[in-house]
Amino acid sequence: MATENFDTSGKLYTSCIQCPRKCKANRLEGKTGFCKETCDLKIAFAGLHFGEEPPVTVFGGSGTIFFTGCTLRCAFCQNYQISQDGYGKIVSKDEFIQICLKLQEAGAENINLVTGSHHIPLIAEYLRAAREKGVSIPFCWNSSAYESVEMLELLKGLVTIWLPDLKTLSSAFAGKLFAAPDYPETAAAAIRWMIENNPLKIESIPEPPNAKPAEWAEPGQPRDKLMQGVIIRHLFMPGHFEETADVLQWLKENADERAIISLMNQYTPVPFKEADAQLTARKKVLSNIENRLVNAQENEDLIDLIEAYDFDYLFYQELTNDTSWLPDFTRAQPFSNKLATPVWHC
Repeated sequence: MATENFDTSGKLYTSCIQCPRKCKANRLEGKTGFCKETCDLKIAFAGLHFGEEPPVTVFGGSGTIFFTGCTLRCAFCQNYQISQDGYGKIVSKDEFIQICLKLQEAGAENINLVTGSHHIPLIAEYLRAAREKGVSIPFCWNSSAYESVEMLELLKGLVTIWLPDLKTLSSAFAGKLFAAPDYPETAAAAIRWMIENNPLKIESIPEPPNAKPAEWAEPGQPRDKLMQGVIIRHLFMPGHFEETADVLQWLKENADERAIISLMNQYTPVPFKEADAQLTARKKVLSNIENRLVNAQENEDLIDLIEAYDFDYLFYQELTNDTSWLPDFTRAQPFSNKLATPVWHC
């Protein structure tokens, strides 16, 4: 077990209550809770990612680090290989720092920490060490928002950019899809904390020489860069317009002009490669939703909805039936070359 540096975080792993499930597993002794992870920090992939929101990607791409494990178990998860099936490699503090430095040297605009909610104490410790070793670009927290405010306090002053999901405000829906009926109030409280502690700070950045072209930006023009603040993501689930309408209403009341909104329409059925028993259980959960691409009428309805709300700062994708962006983390390049540049793989 990679138990070095647990002088400050080890006690939070002996009877783990880090996430809202409060499993009380002794992860320090190799036990696992709902997240399926011990005290060891595992990573599957790190690289420059060009598919995040423009103020996060900017010119150099977001320096994403994908952690193994998750506090939710979404049946439709595109990252299921790492979030649910354990794919990844144990890394030490020094290895983590080296990954951050490699991303920074490669031109990353930020260090984007993807799905680390089950390892907040240790990640916070590693982030402080990374700062001491010369990592100067912003840290970005990319999560489901199913995390307690008490744990988020450990990241205060370290993370300045936040990319939480707000998946649903329906307890019944959350119970069916994530086995977490308390998700709505938990995520809402976490997002409120993120907004209150991280007011929006956006800078206009001139285009550097040899900048990577972007379909959404004019060549030679400056681009907005998020230095601090929150981008709240919501994925529309096909056939569940009311859930999205409820989320947008909440965002209008609680986040408009204080955070950036990102409404996503790229729900995509995943070609899962798992044992029969896992697939059977997964299909049972997926029967609660319409496991298909978003159709043109739904897309039009969503556009009408966001126009009616008139958010101050909102991103919305063009509808496409392209599924080539789905990752395969067993490959050294899990994404398309257009979408990402690998820097490290397990």
